[in-house]
Amino acid sequence: MTIEIRPITRAEATEYLQVLPYVNGFPQEEPEPSAWYAGRAVNPPQRKATPEQLDQYAESLLTDWFRPQAAFVDGKIAGGSAIVSVELTLPGGRQVPMGGVTSTAVLPTYRRRGLLRKIMTAMLDDCRERGEFLAGLSASEATIYGRYGFSPATFQHRWEVRRTDVAFQTPFTDPGQLELVDGAEAAVVWPVLHEQVRAVRVGEVSPLPGKWSGLGDGALPADGSGPAYHLIHRDAAGEVDGAAIFRLPWSPDPEHAGELQVEAFEALNQNAYRALWGLLLDFDLTKRVVAARRPVDEPLRWILTNSRALKLTRTRDNLWLNILDVRRALEARTYSATGALVLEVDGVSWALDASPDGAACTAAPGARADVSLTVNELGSLYLGGVRASEFRDAGRITEYTAGAVTRLDALLRPDRAPHNAVGF
Repeated sequence: MTIEIRPITRAEATEYLQVLPYVNGFPQEEPEPSAWYAGRAVNPPQRKATPEQLDQYAESLLTDWFRPQAAFVDGKIAGGSAIVSVELTLPGGRQVPMGGVTSTAVLPTYRRRGLLRKIMTAMLDDCRERGEFLAGLSASEATIYGRYGFSPATFQHRWEVRRTDVAFQTPFTDPGQLELVDGAEAAVVWPVLHEQVRAVRVGEVSPLPGKWSGLGDGALPADGSGPAYHLIHRDAAGEVDGAAIFRLPWSPDPEHAGELQVEAFEALNQNAYRALWGLLLDFDLTKRVVAARRPVDEPLRWILTNSRALKLTRTRDNLWLNILDVRRALEARTYSATGALVLEVDGVSWALDASPDGAACTAAPGARADVSLTVNELGSLYLGGVRASEFRDAGRITEYTAGAVTRLDALLRPDRAPHNAVGF
């Protein structure tokens, strides 16, 4: 058996696509509830791509932002994956290049032969050669990617509220205006709104080209959830400062009838936030609101008079990170406190001198470490979405200097939990 890992050519694009789950119809998510899906099903149904779709995908495949690698076994493509070029917002607001791992699969008849490891090695080498010191992905299965250095860094909630339980703590007069718009206008609004959001939100990822281009096509989704409706909020000056996408799916089951599903929601300020939720939570002829892809520190619970009205129904890890260059990664972000620590990462010691203005990180061979961890733990800690003390208590971080883990937590923790609403 001869194995070769390399980028594909244009002539090989269709063969490459046919190993990927979203094309061949094989499962691409584990059969567990996902916090990114507002519907009642475990995951949306899988369908094989038509020949016309295959041609369309192949035409747009080889671009400067999509970098596919394939595993050839005796000349035939048996597996593949790709890196997409995106940006990630770090604590401090810096937006840095990140290699986003996507479209990953090995054909069932070629599994357990080490192909995925070879593919991942080639892709991460490609990231390093391009100067990307971070790689990220959204894991279809939680047990696969830790072996390649990835670990969960952001999380999402799915929650629901019964309309009869909704009331706000304090009266609210909206100085702006809500408006229902068509998909074409929403497709213009969302890119601008998201750019404003990701400038200030730790963990947010830049959208892939064409992310919102389909909002205006009016197509009905295959899962029967009904058409999308687009709600925007304008401030007193008429500028859009918030938007939501929601559906009102029909259900023959009275238990699930009258459900409003929120698929996307962004607000730049408290006025837009309260105004948008005020309408969505009190939409006529509905009885329940379900929201997906929500941040773990959603403030809505504390706006309601009955805080128990908001019920969490799913929690899911979202963005997994792999730190490809420890020094560059630790120097790229800012910190919530001032302090110095020696971190031993996979047996290599690094002296970190951090502050709210930035950091210096230098190799420190022979220095006594304050804390020892692997690159997996560092990936989870990097954006502040997981506390170092959690890993210490789980036996995954070793503390050599008393209080060092507490100091590390104080350095890394951002004001808000990291969150990303855009996938890749």
